[in-house]
Amino acid sequence: MTKKQTYSQILKSSAVIGGSSVLNIAIGIVRTKAMAILLGPSGVGLMALYGSITELTISIAGMGINNSGVRQIAEAAGSGDTERIARTGTVLRRISIFLGVLGAVFLIGFSGPVSILTFGNDQHATAVALLSIAVFFNLVSAGQGALIQGMRRISDLAKMGILGALFGTLISIPVVYFLREQGLVITLVLVAAMSLITSWWYSRKITLQSPSISASQMGQEAAALLKLGVAFMASGLMMSGSAYTIRLIIVNKIGFDAAGLYQSAWALGGLYIGFILQAMGTDFYPRLAAIAKDNTECNRLVNEQAHISMLLAGPGVIATLTFAPLVIAIFYTPKFEGAVEVLRWLCLGMMLRVISWPMGFIIVAKNAQKIFFFSELAWTLAYLGLAWVCINTFDLKGAGIAFFGSYAFHVLMVYAIVRRLSDFHWSSANRETSALFVGLIVVIFCSFYVLPPLLAIGVGTLAVLLSGIHSIQVLLNLIPLDRLPHRVLCVLVWFHLAPSHANETDDLESVGKTAQSNSVMRRKSFVGIERSIFTFMACTLFSMWVHWYEGIYGWLAVIHYFESDVKLLELIFHQLISA
Repeated sequence: MTKKQTYSQILKSSAVIGGSSVLNIAIGIVRTKAMAILLGPSGVGLMALYGSITELTISIAGMGINNSGVRQIAEAAGSGDTERIARTGTVLRRISIFLGVLGAVFLIGFSGPVSILTFGNDQHATAVALLSIAVFFNLVSAGQGALIQGMRRISDLAKMGILGALFGTLISIPVVYFLREQGLVITLVLVAAMSLITSWWYSRKITLQSPSISASQMGQEAAALLKLGVAFMASGLMMSGSAYTIRLIIVNKIGFDAAGLYQSAWALGGLYIGFILQAMGTDFYPRLAAIAKDNTECNRLVNEQAHISMLLAGPGVIATLTFAPLVIAIFYTPKFEGAVEVLRWLCLGMMLRVISWPMGFIIVAKNAQKIFFFSELAWTLAYLGLAWVCINTFDLKGAGIAFFGSYAFHVLMVYAIVRRLSDFHWSSANRETSALFVGLIVVIFCSFYVLPPLLAIGVGTLAVLLSGIHSIQVLLNLIPLDRLPHRVLCVLVWFHLAPSHANETDDLESVGKTAQSNSVMRRKSFVGIERSIFTFMACTLFSMWVHWYEGIYGWLAVIHYFESDVKLLELIFHQLISA
């Protein structure tokens, strides 16, 4: 597969998952807005705690088989052995049901202690016990989803997510409307049930043989799934556990309302980035696992995935930073205004997550279980330690600061690991892209603390436009133009982002050849937009310095400062002439 074909494959999978994510976002706006109006911050915080309990139980009982199942199914599918695919798929389904029952029984048995640990009393024990139904449904659904993903049926996965979100929303809003907080557990159960139904519907389309599996074969397949799944389980447990612990710290230190604000910021911070990370796990992970033994190909694929991910994520993160108050108002209510600052800190961490995740998949694809476990453990300890210190010091925004700090640590740690594991190095394109976007994001973030609000929003809006144009231009250079629909080409030409004669013919092959002949011209445009972005950052930094200096010393001091600099330069100039 050529380099441009690889980029096309990455963009195709990102487009499919991204398209479904756009619909999921639209559905999520309706659901989130309704929950915010009906429940308020404290109700949203309670729902988040119930969700954390469910996720934590799934991480413990699930044994990571949804992730290990993807690898095993993908490996079997790559071998072309239909009997092996059928055997692995059958065992995966059976284990999912068994673990679902185990998880449900576990949560019922410990519902009292979990309620006391979470809420300080056992009044929520019955609600926690009812969450066991959602645990069962989710674990069975995860096994069916792993089969679909392992077979790389990307469009089915996208449809499954859309339908699950749509049906879950249509059911959950009426329940919460009539029952308010008493309907939260029922809502989570019904959403899980919809997920189970949709995953069953699409998994039944995969035709598998009915293999005769002996007890020894069943044991071997189960052992292979669980052995690899333990590392994934540990990772999922640490992530769910850390999310649960952070919310407990917020509830105990600040209150339920603050937990609701944090949940709203967390949901919005990962909304746009989610589709990029989801596409990464859906298509990139199976492809990487197939070539994990070839370090050169493995590193090339990771660099390409990271490059695409940063180009897609950068403008979205900057837009979220800039329009955070508007985003909060659209998705929630004015009562959630306190989530704006923590949302901006979470955005910084989300960009670092996009940078670190492609590298982290090298560890998983190479089946380095111990390294994977200890790296996740180190990140979890760093995250919780920072959260404890920062929340006590900075209140709610400290949770966002801790998330950002933990992923700054994660990027450095994972890069050091993969350097030794596969001799991974960032490509020059990735170094340039990461420097550009990280620098731009930091400048826009700081502008909201220095510049007047309206000026900061104007600066952020211009940054969104410049970064968006840059991403589009680079992406167009990475993929053949003949792969694009003709209407898309016409739109790009209208905005002067593609050669002006690209829409003069319906022959897309000739369009592609023409685009190749214009590669030099397009490279000049990249240099031009990059220079514009760096010039823009320099001007913004200068403006921030002027406002900061004016706020401390006043405009007269700024003028005197420049006058003294001019006089000093004149003195030096005259001395040089006289010498």
